[in-house]
Amino acid sequence: MRIDGTREEDRATERVLDYYAAFNRGDWAAMLALLDAAVVHDLNQGPRETGREAFDAFLQRMARCYREQLRDVVVMVSPDGRRAAAEYVVHGEYLADDEGLPPAHGQRYVLPGGAFFELGPAGITRVSNYYNLQDWLEQVGA
Repeated sequence: MRIDGTREEDRATERVLDYYAAFNRGDWAAMLALLDAAVVHDLNQGPRETGREAFDAFLQRMARCYREQLRDVVVMVSPDGRRAAAEYVVHGEYLADDEGLPPAHGQRYVLPGGAFFELGPAGITRVSNYYNLQDWLEQVGA
């Protein structure tokens, strides 16, 4: 298959890949620009947050507590371009204590993860992230 941007599926694939490229660059402004203003964010084993402002606060916490790169990203998209899924491997370092989690002291971790997306004309309308929290806790020595 050649992605030529003429199909909804192609545009959705490109949008999700742009989202992860921005994440890996630490370019929060670019990530936020890809989101619908009323984006719904389902945190792994956590609450549902709504809105670009809440997502920005999440990104700021991530930047303070973690240094992560997502590798081996694979994106799958529905033919109509309205839903997508991504699988990846997180390579990270736990930099600062995150609320409700064990103390941080630079622990490194490698963890498979995934996300589900809904996409609309104004941007990504839902991001639901999943990874094995127990695996992460074991890797950081909890």
